[in-house]
Amino acid sequence: MAAVPRPSTYEGDFWLAVEAPERGPVRAPGKWMVFVYTADVDHWWALISQAVETGVLGPSAKVATAKPNPNVTNPRARLICVYTADWRDRGDVRRVLRVLRGLGVSWRLSYKTDDATTGGQYGPGSSVYVSQPDSDDFDDRT
Repeated sequence: MAAVPRPSTYEGDFWLAVEAPERGPVRAPGKWMVFVYTADVDHWWALISQAVETGVLGPSAKVATAKPNPNVTNPRARLICVYTADWRDRGDVRRVLRVLRGLGVSWRLSYKTDDATTGGQYGPGSSVYVSQPDSDDFDDRT
C-alpha cells in the first residue's frame, strides 16, 4: 500500500480527496467548511478522512494542501471540505455536523452549496447554514 500524502507537505495538487466506500447519488452537493490551523491540518485530515472512508461522514471530503495557491487568504489556515449529497436534506446535513462535533470540531462552521462556490460566491453571506461553536445544530440562512 502506498503512503498517504500529508496535506502539510504535499504539493502535487491544490487538494487531496477521499470518498466513502458506498457513495450514493449526489444530487445537490454542499459542504461543511472546516478551517484548521496549518500546523494542525494533518491531525484533522487524518480524523476526517478516516471517518469518510469508513462511511461515517458524507460521500467525500477534500483538504487544501501545501501547494502554493493564489486563492488562499490566510496562510495560517487550511480548508477541509466535508461534503453531503444534498444540501437541501437538512437531516443529513445535521447528521454530518454532529459527527464532526463528535470528532472534536468545536468551533464555528459554515456550510456552503457547490452552486455558490462555482458561482463565485465567497465570504459573508455565501453560506446557507452556520453552526455556532459547540452547537450540534445550525442556523438556516436560506
